[in-house]
Amino acid sequence: MTPQHIVHRGIRIATLAAGDAIESHCAPGQTAIREQGDGWWLYFVDEDGKVDGYDSPFASHAEALWAAKAAAEFSAQ
Repeated sequence: MTPQHIVHRGIRIATLAAGDAIESHCAPGQTAIREQGDGWWLYFVDEDGKVDGYDSPFASHAEALWAAKAAAEFSAQ
């Protein structure tokens, strides 16, 4: 799967395949959604390149994308 990207409120959100490394596809300040065996995980890359994410997955890509867009809204304020 080729990573899919959107930009919401100036934040780039990448949808990655299970085997894709976040660090390879996302720069500082960007967000990643990655499907794994137990659901869709949401990750954030901070200004130092450190990756952090939520502690539980979302049931669907749509839910993860909604949460990523909500986080972008918050950071745009």
